Amino acid sequence: MIRSELREHVFKMLFQIEFNEAADMPEHLKYYFETLDDAKDKDKTYIQKKYEAVVSHVEEIDALLNEAAKGWKTSRMNKVDLTILRLAVYEMRWDDEVPEGVAINEAVELAKRFGGEGSSSFVNGVLGRLARQES
Repeated sequence: MIRSELREHVFKMLFQIEFNEAADMPEHLKYYFETLDDAKDKDKTYIQKKYEAVVSHVEEIDALLNEAAKGWKTSRMNKVDLTILRLAVYEMRWDDEVPEGVAINEAVELAKRFGGEGSSSFVNGVLGRLARQES
């Protein structure tokens, strides 16, 4: 699988944390992987490791988002947008393999595909503000 496909699968797994208990997530991961016919073991490992890495930083990520998203708190955000933002912020802040611009562009593409009408603009704006704060 190419990175954008892998990122989409990570996004789908992360989205589930909004609706499931943390204790149930290993079972959801296992089931999700059973439905991925075209995924190699290395792809599943990548998805799982990135999913776990993002989850381990959710509190820090949400604090960054609450600061960067003027007038919006993570508790009020659309769950799709929030999940996309969490993944992108993780990649921007902690994943050395993903350049910041790529993380932002990929997040905008996910927002276009899975979000609502204004999702891509919202995601781009929040991530752009966050990127400017870090530089």
